[in-house]
Amino acid sequence: MLSLDFMRGLIMVLLALESTGLYEYLSQWSEGTFANSVMQQFFHHPWHGLHFWDLVQPAFMFMAGVAMAYSLHKQKQLGLSWSQSFTKTLRRCWWLFFWGVFDYAVTKEGLKFWLWDVLTQLSFTTLVAFLIFNWSYTAQALVCVGLLLLTEGLYRFTHVPNFDQPFTNQHNFGNYVDLKLMNYINPDGWVAINCIPTAVHTIAGAMVGKMLLSNRSKKLQPILISAAICLIAGFALDWANITPIIKRIATTSFTLASLGWVLLILAACYWWIDIKDHRKYLTFFLIIGTNSLFIYLFFEIVGHRWFTEYITFIVTHLFDYLHTPEMLGLIVAALTVFALEWSLCYWLYRKKIFFKL
Repeated sequence: MLSLDFMRGLIMVLLALESTGLYEYLSQWSEGTFANSVMQQFFHHPWHGLHFWDLVQPAFMFMAGVAMAYSLHKQKQLGLSWSQSFTKTLRRCWWLFFWGVFDYAVTKEGLKFWLWDVLTQLSFTTLVAFLIFNWSYTAQALVCVGLLLLTEGLYRFTHVPNFDQPFTNQHNFGNYVDLKLMNYINPDGWVAINCIPTAVHTIAGAMVGKMLLSNRSKKLQPILISAAICLIAGFALDWANITPIIKRIATTSFTLASLGWVLLILAACYWWIDIKDHRKYLTFFLIIGTNSLFIYLFFEIVGHRWFTEYITFIVTHLFDYLHTPEMLGLIVAALTVFALEWSLCYWLYRKKIFFKL
């Protein structure tokens, strides 16, 4: 499924560029212009609302579900039993959890046990999606509804003193759970129990992947219908002041609205690439998408703590000698960091080296 590889590559390109600081530099450079309002879409919404950047993690987790369907299909063709596939999935979930915790573990204040990384969240959602993968579409959809209702119940009806305001930052049930699990509340509002509602993204991805592998003649129609239902339900909950769209605590309305957008994006890519067979200019994204786990860990761990700052220091000082604006030097440095990271993926691609869990 080339469209899935393209989507994965596109997401990783966007994340890699974000890790270089490029969006921050462009936002500062464009202050006071219309371009600045566009650049704000490349940052998470502060709280109640939805930006383009808020769709990146849902897309990441959704694509993991689609890829799972293709992986399990291949395992079945190879004759693996359910227990063997379960063992492989458990191993994968363990490594996802390990790398997710390791990503946030080293801080200036010492070692931390934080559970907010997308890989940590994905370790839970992957396991849930696998366990119900062979259920009917209806049963899986009911599990998704149950997970969303559970989330609503936890936030609305667990009256913990000082944490009984469902949709208020620092005073909701998710913050309380983090305090108990990690003895710390994320100042930006992220919570570990986001893995419960966002499991819907991975389950939905697995459902779509299974449908795309089926013999159905019409495959776009159910995706588009599902997208419409999710978008209408998600935004209706927000507009009716029932449940606000808040990405940082993955409210029901956010989960549904973001899933609707991701379904539309997949449908567009699937129609353009796999149905219409437009395959030009995809290699740039496929090169980084085929080693998505490697490049994610590289720019999150190596890049964040050493590589990016090192390259930025060199490039900006070279630009100082040319007496160019400081911001221009920073932007070129960010693009240089990305170019080097992409080149690393290109070398792995040429050598047919692919890191997987």
